[in-house]
Amino acid sequence: MARNLLSLTPLRLAATAAALCSLILASSTAAAAGLPPSTWVALTTLPGANHSPIFALAVNPANDQQLIAGNGAGGLYQSEDGGTTWKSVHPGTASILAVAFSPFNPALVLAGTQGGGGFVSTDGGTHWAAASGLENRNVRAFAFARTLVVTGTDHGVYTSETGVAWTASGLATTSIDAVSVAAVNPPVKLVAGGDGGQGAITLYQSVDGGNSWAPLNPAISGTIITRLASGPLPPTGDVRPLVVGTNSGLFISTDNGKTFTALSAGQLLPSTDYTQIGFTATHFDRFFVASDGGGAESGGLWSTADSGQHFSSLQPPLPSVTALAVSGDQQPILFVATFRAADHVPMLWAFRDTGGTPQGPVTNATPTATASRTNPPGTSFLDLLRALFSSQIPYLALGVVALLLIALAVVSQLRSRRR
Repeated sequence: MARNLLSLTPLRLAATAAALCSLILASSTAAAAGLPPSTWVALTTLPGANHSPIFALAVNPANDQQLIAGNGAGGLYQSEDGGTTWKSVHPGTASILAVAFSPFNPALVLAGTQGGGGFVSTDGGTHWAAASGLENRNVRAFAFARTLVVTGTDHGVYTSETGVAWTASGLATTSIDAVSVAAVNPPVKLVAGGDGGQGAITLYQSVDGGNSWAPLNPAISGTIITRLASGPLPPTGDVRPLVVGTNSGLFISTDNGKTFTALSAGQLLPSTDYTQIGFTATHFDRFFVASDGGGAESGGLWSTADSGQHFSSLQPPLPSVTALAVSGDQQPILFVATFRAADHVPMLWAFRDTGGTPQGPVTNATPTATASRTNPPGTSFLDLLRALFSSQIPYLALGVVALLLIALAVVSQLRSRRR
């Protein structure tokens, strides 16, 4: 290769250099899109985010490079390259509490705020408008059926056919923090939960698309339902698993909410608040759960591939996970927001879960069910460099070698002209 380069004219050298640079850039871009297996990679922080935590994160179910994020300052941001770059798509003053793509129509994206109602995008998150009917509401969660969208607010449940206009659908005196769709086809079955008050938790169920509601009264611990998630249908039957996160634990039901099994405490998971739950698109028994630790050091991120019989820690770089989005890939990408309480720094990460031992920019592991962290984790500059460039090293090395060869060729050409 060196001999061939030495024989090139200066004009051809310039063309060769441009081609090699293009190849290097293309390889680097491909590497950024194809994350290394089971490795934590730092993403670019949101522009102008300052010290605002990121509470909402969503990934297009049909395109794992398209993300929407919302933070405590009220901004909505869009990325078209898996979090490498971000642009502001909607400024705001009310904290963004929830963002969700419709799994049935990825062009439909919804966002909920703290006291500022809801917003809707019909072009994948590029343009946004206020959702009518949700004005001045705390809009905390969304769920989707094929012909219906549902949201939980501080004044009950609201439903919509398109996500643009919303109608109150009951439980108006209950503060709803979480909603889920148990049956996506008519008659649509819904589950909702939130702050039960008086130290009691109450789940509500609707079997007619939100027209009427009845309490489930599950035997689960805690005082607030923080998250609900329904998985895809199993290979046989028509009952989707329902996972419930509370401010003190995690529970699962496989019989439409009639009975629940505790997944936290003991040897499975720590007893903490579980605020994030995400299923994979095609596996009813594979899901991810996360916690911000409630201000303590008991947060983290865990995965299961057998409906919660076993969990493994994915060892996120920081234990306080404030947002989670799971891509629709067979080997899903987890997009994760963390928050470092010591200096109020929000961070974004990506992790392609291939089932291997988690690798990452820090060595501190996420706490397990039987151990607690005593020293808060940190992320050094070297850690971030390792996260950013670990998957790019082969391409960077190739680029350095190519540029050295070009430099040698230029020197050789200049010497030959002087003779």
